[in-house]
Amino acid sequence: MARTNNDESHLKLLRDQFAVNQCIPSYAGISRLVGFKTKNAAVLLIRRLSDAGYFKIVDGGKVVPLRRFFELPLINMSIRAGEPDSIDPQTWTQDTFTLEGFLFGKPSNSVVIRVKGDSMCDAGIFDGDFAVVERSQTAYGGQFVIANVNGEFTLKELKYENQRPVLMAHNSKYPPIHPKTDLTIFGIVQGIVRNYVAMQPTSTTGA
Repeated sequence: MARTNNDESHLKLLRDQFAVNQCIPSYAGISRLVGFKTKNAAVLLIRRLSDAGYFKIVDGGKVVPLRRFFELPLINMSIRAGEPDSIDPQTWTQDTFTLEGFLFGKPSNSVVIRVKGDSMCDAGIFDGDFAVVERSQTAYGGQFVIANVNGEFTLKELKYENQRPVLMAHNSKYPPIHPKTDLTIFGIVQGIVRNYVAMQPTSTTGA
């Protein structure tokens, strides 16, 4: 993309707008969003971004975002949870990252389930989190699973004792679950999603 067209800056605006409204605006709306004076300038922008793999223009001129549209920059470093590290933008790589590609191995066979309760808090899974689950009727020991136990669903770590399945909580308040009947696996937890901003209480100011 030509830098003189500021396509990268315009793409950022389109991404932020999509995050709020879950759609790409009309060409007239794009013109207003990025500050173009003509609708034709927006048409040319979308064509360039489509050629670069961010969009697909379908019948009727509708603009559909492709996977590359949702990619985020991947910084080639790890962040310590102790002493702060400095982040030099010059060290950023050109690699990108998508949550979909990371969490959904088989999107057609995956679901998202809200977590309820504190039985897995010591594993970093908290009430209100969302578990990304890939449907599967089999699982290995050590995997976090969604299981149907005695008619109820639960999220636990699958273990085996004397070749019998046991569901382990990660909170000392909860004892291991030894299924009285056959254990049914609903799926394997692929990851946990949490929105920290949504968890924060509304700030107030006082005198």
